[in-house]
Amino acid sequence: MESMHVSVVIPARLASTRLPGKVLKPLAGKPMVQHVWERAVQADVGDVLIATDDARVAEVARAFGAQVEMTAADHSSGTDRIAEVAARRAWAAAHVVVNVQGDEPLIPPANIAQVARNLSDRPGFQMATLAEPLGAEDLHNPGAVKVTVDRHGRALYFSRATIPWYRDAFASAPDAGPPPASLLRRHIGIYAYRAGFLAEFVAAGPCELERAEALEQLRALFHGAQIHVDDADELPGPGVDTQRDLARAEQLLASGADTGRG
Repeated sequence: MESMHVSVVIPARLASTRLPGKVLKPLAGKPMVQHVWERAVQADVGDVLIATDDARVAEVARAFGAQVEMTAADHSSGTDRIAEVAARRAWAAAHVVVNVQGDEPLIPPANIAQVARNLSDRPGFQMATLAEPLGAEDLHNPGAVKVTVDRHGRALYFSRATIPWYRDAFASAPDAGPPPASLLRRHIGIYAYRAGFLAEFVAAGPCELERAEALEQLRALFHGAQIHVDDADELPGPGVDTQRDLARAEQLLASGADTGRG
């Protein structure tokens, strides 16, 4: 891992819409972002930084020992925030930057290490991410992003629609679950980028595909980038978007069943 030249950046915005201030919400005796940071440190792939525009987040993060980068307040996404950090630190073009969202307190360290390793081992790819088999409950759920890949694990497309569309199976039983041994995969929102590509990605700005599906990764595909997708070695626990999610995360941490789904 030491030769990989990897940094993990956790974008931590305080002004979230559905659960204001969520990255600092107490969770099992710690602010939520501390759980994310600790898991990123446990992944042991390189430096771990918290990128924020809020002095309150910075103060809390420094108190538990994190490196903090203050960023501009007008970034539209975590990717833009990370790109600012990469530019300021003048990381080499091949440097691998892992984006771990600040509202993922149950992310397995194995996921972070896996996505970093996958990109580091594939010089022809500009990005890497993870997926998992798509469950029946998310088959037609636009909130669950689907991804289709080629035989080399290269992303062909991401969509909120059900892809690939099993024409005959869905025509005969539209409400049935995924066909046995199907190609249907749910995207897991963790990314690794090469620092050089990250700058290009941000400079390109949103494309029409990205605006249509509200999926930032489609910008990369639109501009011809290659994204490696692998099934996660360990299924992640749920992210936190609402107060109910926060309570569920608390229960999972208390029970020790804090990763995977069931």
